[in-house]
Amino acid sequence: MSSCFLRVMLFALCALWNLPELVLAKHAGITRHYNFDIKLQKVTRLCQTKSIVTVNGQFPGPRIIAREGDRVLIKVVNNVQNNITIHWHGIRQLRSGWADGPAYVTQCPIQTGQSYVYNFTITGQRGTLFWHAHISWLRATLYGPLVILPKRGVPYPFPQPFKEVPIIFGEWWKADTETMINQAMQTGGAPNVSDAYTINGLPGPLYNCSAKDTFRLKVKPGKTYLLRLINAALNDELFFSIANHTVTVVEVDAVYVKPFKTNTLVITPGQTTNILLKTKSHSPNATFLMAARSYATGPAAFDNSTTAGILEYEHMSSMSNTKNKRPSVHRPALPTFNDTLFAMSFSKKLRSLATTKFPAKVPQTVSRRFFFTVGLGLIQCSRNQACPGPNNTMVAAAINNVSFVQPSTALLQAHFFGKSRAGTKVVVLPFNTRVELVLQDTSIIGAESHPLHLHGFNFHVVGQGFGNFDPKKDPSNFNLVDPIERNTVGVPSGGWVAIRFRADNPGVWFMHCHLEVHTSWGLKMAWVVMDGKRPNQKLPPPPADLPKC
Repeated sequence: MSSCFLRVMLFALCALWNLPELVLAKHAGITRHYNFDIKLQKVTRLCQTKSIVTVNGQFPGPRIIAREGDRVLIKVVNNVQNNITIHWHGIRQLRSGWADGPAYVTQCPIQTGQSYVYNFTITGQRGTLFWHAHISWLRATLYGPLVILPKRGVPYPFPQPFKEVPIIFGEWWKADTETMINQAMQTGGAPNVSDAYTINGLPGPLYNCSAKDTFRLKVKPGKTYLLRLINAALNDELFFSIANHTVTVVEVDAVYVKPFKTNTLVITPGQTTNILLKTKSHSPNATFLMAARSYATGPAAFDNSTTAGILEYEHMSSMSNTKNKRPSVHRPALPTFNDTLFAMSFSKKLRSLATTKFPAKVPQTVSRRFFFTVGLGLIQCSRNQACPGPNNTMVAAAINNVSFVQPSTALLQAHFFGKSRAGTKVVVLPFNTRVELVLQDTSIIGAESHPLHLHGFNFHVVGQGFGNFDPKKDPSNFNLVDPIERNTVGVPSGGWVAIRFRADNPGVWFMHCHLEVHTSWGLKMAWVVMDGKRPNQKLPPPPADLPKC
């Protein structure tokens, strides 16, 4: 009896002793392991079969799901002839720049037969992001959703949805994209525009030969669905709308926003948008197209086609059989392809929640100000080249008239080991610098919208406008209360955008246009953020398996 009592007491004491650890474990993250096997896979679209580079033979690639606070380990094994890197788009990568992924910026590529483990912890982030290849144009087929759920027990700041659905937009070429961009870079010409846009890898019923290759979203009446929209297209900003339905925008780039209703939204490559779709209270005898097409502002050719998925209500098929009446198909009315006023109006509606729980930590004061022009221009070709531009010129893209030259070794390694800056354009920032950056579109060839993506940071969009930025007048209208926070922003066509961020993440961080053709032409640069004084403000050494050039 007494020994039994002692055992019970001992057990109770152990439980009490371990209670703080149990509480801690509940709130601390777990480690999640993923394997990415890079392999070729035959895929048929638009009545043509071609071999594409995939992860695990899937197109689009597998969904990564984690919670805020989790550590994620993804082993990437390269079984194809192409060099490979993967970028975890929008992940802050706090003191884990070695896992960021852009080729020759934070790492040398993973060569054929080699592997690399991307190792990072998700700190202070929750929402929809995505992953994609970050070398040449391989992200045409190498991409997939990255969903970060809140910590266990933490609710969304909006009604709990009945179901969550990722919707990832892409672009499809009949031709081999690597051959195409390599030829274009050699000749100085523009690469071909895509043959189709896709929703979850499928072109949809508005293309020839694609009725079967259509994404269908079956819904129940009177329910709320969270649609996680991701624009993984290479070169096109997109308008998106669901016929006869209004949606509520609740998040962009994994940051909650003040909810607002809209029929149509605009989403640039590199951006994500979470929307709530409340379905109709009764199943209508109709189907509704969810359609996306290009928002194009520049002088160049673009893919003017429309991708569509089908929203259909459950029980609708039985209703239509009873009445012997085929369901009607509704198409949404999308803005015209160059509706810049709509794009600006939509982006101005985006505001941070700016609550006690989700504050807008916008720097109120600034220690460094920068003004960068972004745009396209012409450069002279060498005499032995026959370039398509006037007087033997070709298109180049630039930030401050500097076209980024890709280094042959990774900038982060060169920086960490104190070597040269690899002969390319970088800007050095002391740790914790409060940066204000104005990005101004130029119109040397023609005004054009540029979705600029910053690695390693979120930034606050404090101002935007058309025409030239006025440093005397425009700052007085900056929003320093609840500006939207994101990782990719569209520099308006013929206009400017002002962003602020705190350089609190040591490493080398890529900033580039997320229109892949502009990145290929040189619209990119890098920020070097120096170590801080404390141990937790310094970049750790590279992992042992970091690929070599």
